[in-house]
Amino acid sequence: MRSLLLAIFVMMAGSGFMATLVSLRLEGAGYPPFAIGLAGAAYFAGLTGGSLTVGRIIRQVGHIRAFAAFVALLSASTLAYAVHQHIVLWSGLRFADGLCVAGVYVCLESWLGDRSEPRTRGAVLAGYMVALYAGQGLGQFLLNVSDEKPSMPFIVASMLMSLSILPITLTRSSSPALGEDQPLPVRRLYTISPLGVVGAAVTGVMLGAFYALGAVFIRRLGGDVSSAALFMSAVIFGGVALQLPLGRLSDRFDRRRVIVGVFAAAVAASAAIALTPAPGLPLLAFGALFGGLTFALYPLCVAHANDHVTPDQRVGASGGLVLVYSAGAAVGPLAGATTMTFTGAGGLFLFIAVCATAAVAFALWRLAARGSPPQERQRAWIVLPRTTPMSATLDPLAAEARDARRKRRLGVTAPWRKR
Repeated sequence: MRSLLLAIFVMMAGSGFMATLVSLRLEGAGYPPFAIGLAGAAYFAGLTGGSLTVGRIIRQVGHIRAFAAFVALLSASTLAYAVHQHIVLWSGLRFADGLCVAGVYVCLESWLGDRSEPRTRGAVLAGYMVALYAGQGLGQFLLNVSDEKPSMPFIVASMLMSLSILPITLTRSSSPALGEDQPLPVRRLYTISPLGVVGAAVTGVMLGAFYALGAVFIRRLGGDVSSAALFMSAVIFGGVALQLPLGRLSDRFDRRRVIVGVFAAAVAASAAIALTPAPGLPLLAFGALFGGLTFALYPLCVAHANDHVTPDQRVGASGGLVLVYSAGAAVGPLAGATTMTFTGAGGLFLFIAVCATAAVAFALWRLAARGSPPQERQRAWIVLPRTTPMSATLDPLAAEARDARRKRRLGVTAPWRKR
């Protein structure tokens, strides 16, 4: 289990800052915001497409071979950025990066879900989230290695990605069989939980725009590469800090009202960032607050949707919401870049504030249209990664329901029914 967590930490340290690096290099080369947004959108399009297709490859060759292949291709594409800089080439590479990262996520998340027992799945999920975000946040500081040699960040990133293969290929643990769980169709999911679907999609738009253009925003305020790295890491680590308190708050009160409050607070935080004139401590504080609020929105939307589904639907619902989030994240960079083109650097966070405002209006309508579920039906909140539909297998309650369903299908009596 530790080898899997070490692999995701090392890989995220190498790949987690690539979105920031690509955006900064394209901005420095004089490309307009829309072109930079196109490269960001290409990554999320590849991530979405890969989430739906890589399972077939993993079933054919196994987790270890598939993981090594995906990481090898990702490492090669990372070095290819240093060969020639052109928006078409780099957008194609970002699409390939998304496909490969989706393959890595599916391999690791299905492996972790299979190897963990119901009583340990919560701890495994927590460890996975720590490794994921710690690698991504710390990796931002590798942007600072480019002072003397422009290709150095790509080389360091490729080295780290290649090293992440070692814990997997040298593990003595056998790889599991990949399950056949399918996400719920979006139309059916919307019928079950309109706010869950719309909230996840809007969150994807907001964070997709941020990841693609956040560093460009700092540069256009007059900040250097170090300032961009510090801001991006502040948002990521701030996102980790507030998820648990907000999640616990949603367990005690009507979850929809908490979602409304978090979206409304995100409006204020985004507006504060947009109105801050220069990099500095105030911007870092607002960025950390923005990350804490926006990173909490996706698991809150998943928990709200799961308040309205049956136990057998939880894996499919969570998987469907990941795809909805990813689709929104593919749209966000293009829409955010268009706003920046006409309104300047602050337009990025003004656009994010408008998206959050629209989500508040929709959530208020849903509050008036349907009553809240009884407190006993509101399941416990749990943080989930926004990676691929396979991340739903790490949810302890959803995975337990899935395992029970498979046992019933195979005619195996559940232990609690033997008594």
